[in-house]
Amino acid sequence: SAKTVVGQLQPHVIQKGEDLLEIARHYGLGYNSLGVMHRDWDPFIPPVGTEITIPTLWVVPNPQGRQLIVNTGAMRLYYFVKNGTQVYTFPIGMGVLDFKTPSGNFTVINKKVNPAWHIPKSLQAKYGMAVMPPGPENPLGDRKLTLSWGDYGIHGTAMPWGVGRLVSHGCTRMYPEHIKKLFPLVPVGTTVAYIYEPALVGFRDGRVFLSVHEDYYFKIRSMIFHVLNLLESRGLTGLVDMERVMQTVEESTGMPEDISRREPNGRISRP
Repeated sequence: SAKTVVGQLQPHVIQKGEDLLEIARHYGLGYNSLGVMHRDWDPFIPPVGTEITIPTLWVVPNPQGRQLIVNTGAMRLYYFVKNGTQVYTFPIGMGVLDFKTPSGNFTVINKKVNPAWHIPKSLQAKYGMAVMPPGPENPLGDRKLTLSWGDYGIHGTAMPWGVGRLVSHGCTRMYPEHIKKLFPLVPVGTTVAYIYEPALVGFRDGRVFLSVHEDYYFKIRSMIFHVLNLLESRGLTGLVDMERVMQTVEESTGMPEDISRREPNGRISRP
């Protein structure tokens, strides 16, 4: 089937002195992935000794021949290699509501190590300059893939806690260690598809999975209707457990949930 599920859940016992932001980064997640699962915790002092589930499991969008996809609906970037059979996936930080990261197809037109930051006019007074040289204060970090769209791009960050949040003026931020990994893989000329798909349906071992993120940009009028349409368009309505679908939509944690219908004898219906 077209969409697929990658990764696996991992247990983690919270140690003294750890916070959710560090734990998320350690496992290659944006803060949002753990934050939404523990909304009632103080992220800086989570309960020591508690075992939590690390949601390193993802429904990957269908590449449809595209190599680099940024799904702002899931705050993740996917880079497909080997004809779309393998994928690297990383969390991102993205544009705040007033400066939403747009959808559409762009091209990587330039790759810069230690980029200077061309400061937007509206922020020049705040920083007292028009161009900020490279350095530890530079919000672009030390790598930038410039896109064919203004001065926007995919880059590192001087503020890692912004990954998994709405933080930027439209750019796509990555952890420094992730942009270092991605940067050499992506040639100039690569097409980058920006999509907004907070709900994704995937398959693994004959089971149907649904992942539903918060509608960060308030683009979807009714998430439950959106998800039901998604399932219907794939001919999956009869194969899923509606109660689990509803629960996944209601919780909107972004973690893929197995929504396969169970037969009366306890067996799973297989698509």
